Amino acid sequence: MPLSPRSSRGRGRVPVKEAWWVLRSALLWLVSGLHFFLVVPVLVLLGIVLDPRKHDWLQRSLCRRIAFLSGAKVEVRRSPGFDPNRTSFFFSNHVNIFDPFMLYCAVPQFVRGWELESHFKIPAYGWLMKRFGNVPVPDVRRPSDLKRMWRLTQQAIETGTSLVIFPEAKRTRDGRVNEFQDGGFRVAQQLGVPIVPVSLVGSFQHLRTGKWMLRPAKITVYLHDTVETKNLTKEDVPALRDRVRAIISAPLGETYVVKARA
Repeated sequence: MPLSPRSSRGRGRVPVKEAWWVLRSALLWLVSGLHFFLVVPVLVLLGIVLDPRKHDWLQRSLCRRIAFLSGAKVEVRRSPGFDPNRTSFFFSNHVNIFDPFMLYCAVPQFVRGWELESHFKIPAYGWLMKRFGNVPVPDVRRPSDLKRMWRLTQQAIETGTSLVIFPEAKRTRDGRVNEFQDGGFRVAQQLGVPIVPVSLVGSFQHLRTGKWMLRPAKITVYLHDTVETKNLTKEDVPALRDRVRAIISAPLGETYVVKARA
């Protein structure tokens, strides 16, 4: 049976719409890639001759442009119990490759992160992460490598550098928060460093791991109440881990104050 003009037009819209999203995503990836590979070498060179703290504003500007060029709007919401002045571990859910840049837009302190050591071999991105002092997390957990990670983590905290940690140790495939590993919580407990749980909301709509399509999205970064770790024992670590995961994955209320838009 021949289709009516109305039904023919309806069926024709879907491929056109999908073609638009494909074209849009391809253009965003192209522009974002050119921007990243042009700017990062400049920041790496600056990192050689200057303390990265002196041009932290340039690094934050890079992250804001990365978010913008990927089609995302970043909003930061702070809980009243979040202390922006304390050096802390920021534990966040992990969704896609843009997460570190979104977090850099949101965390008000000088911040670095735990980074898989193998990532340092990635062109441009790895050079930047290594030069700016991210703490290498060994892919193979030999005692000597773990001691080095511990030492570099302690040095970062002692110099007033907060650290971002993704306790899932992998990116979500379905939008849900995966189970957390204990490593970062054990370090926080032993060093007595406060923890700030962070919820990234909207990232899964923006880009899904395993896919390449970029969708326009508002990404809200929730900085929750600072959690104390002093006076905790190693027996308290599982409860601490579960508490932080529950905070990150729980539905969010209206008590959070919009602090900034990136």
